[in-house]
Amino acid sequence: MSLSNVPPTSGVPTTTLAEPVQRVRSLWISGLVLVNVGINAAFFGPLQVLLGQQAIHFDEGQKEAILALVTGCGAAVSMVANPLFGALSDRTASRFGRRVPWVVFGAVLGAAALVGLAGAPNVAVMTILWCLVQAGCNGAYAAITAAIPDRVPVPQRGTVGGLAAMGQTAGILAGAVIASVVSGNFALGFIVCAVVLLVSVVLYFFKNDDSVLPVAERPPFKLWAFLKRFWVSPVKYPDFAWAWLTRFLVNVGNHMVTLYLLFFLKDAVRLQETQGIAPEFGVLILTGLYAVMVIATSVVGGAISDRMGKRKPLVIVSSIVISAASLILAFEPTWTGAIAGAVVLGIGFGAYLAVDFALISQVLPAALDRGRDLGVINIANSLPQVIAPPLASFFVVSWGGYVSLYVAAAAIGLLGAVFVVKIKGVA
Repeated sequence: MSLSNVPPTSGVPTTTLAEPVQRVRSLWISGLVLVNVGINAAFFGPLQVLLGQQAIHFDEGQKEAILALVTGCGAAVSMVANPLFGALSDRTASRFGRRVPWVVFGAVLGAAALVGLAGAPNVAVMTILWCLVQAGCNGAYAAITAAIPDRVPVPQRGTVGGLAAMGQTAGILAGAVIASVVSGNFALGFIVCAVVLLVSVVLYFFKNDDSVLPVAERPPFKLWAFLKRFWVSPVKYPDFAWAWLTRFLVNVGNHMVTLYLLFFLKDAVRLQETQGIAPEFGVLILTGLYAVMVIATSVVGGAISDRMGKRKPLVIVSSIVISAASLILAFEPTWTGAIAGAVVLGIGFGAYLAVDFALISQVLPAALDRGRDLGVINIANSLPQVIAPPLASFFVVSWGGYVSLYVAAAAIGLLGAVFVVKIKGVA
């Protein structure tokens, strides 16, 4: 269904659901970017370093298993939280709009749980609190993501998607900087991540231009009907299904590459012994290089796709480049190889983030459910966090170590390039 052809029987005003035509302002984009910075700092500071350090603190001999347990449980929560909060934001009739209340609520919940993590006494509490971080941050992410098709016209969507990807990458870099600056004090790192998350939503709260859904025009709530709508039929909406599968595969490969980066530098590259560089600082260096490349290619790639009016060719090329980065790490487990891998991964993933989001925003089944449908799409970001840790642990511990891990990641990511050609409704 075209977003501009919403049935008049939907009971919701066309101004809320119609395809946007007015280009968004730079101040609104700035608020969007900052929210993405805060959410990703709160995600990736812990994921890249802080949770690993906390796992070592509890039991260094079981650090891989602890990290897999904590991140896997958190990702399972995010799989539910993202589409649920997205669907709830679709129905929110606040004077502040549909999306902004959930951005703020999610940030507050995530920040509170991060502060709690700073004092977690054991692995069980650590796991519960990380699940709450995932719930809050995914709630905010579901809402801010849905704001893009709400407000941004299709010809501007690649550019805005690229800037959002730039914010995500800046957040990843901020998380790595925080983890490096606190120098092993993971408790302080969690607190700083919480502060960054809260500050990041301030501009968007005041300058969101969110569309308001009048209470009288909100569809009636029926639990069974609400739950049934989370199933998006791949038969009825095949483009949506192929877009979901493509994102899922690329993210599985990407998470397999990045999850054990700290341990890779410590145990395979032996960075401390060969270069005299602490592995945590090595993560910061690689993340910085990755971030520079992502920021450059996400903005440029998004703008190029807008100018071309085509998305699929750039998605295919970027998926191939991402897989090439995995192979570099597999066959050159040195500091030089790690640097090359980070640069290539950034080039590929930056373009992928911008263009793939623009593509997905054009295959959403219905304007009424933008938040829900993007939440379902975002399961393709979250589910890999459940699958990748045990899969990566299996390769590292039981089947060939880091070489087999990164070769498998490359093969999985390449499938994303194969399946994107199945999408018919977008060039």
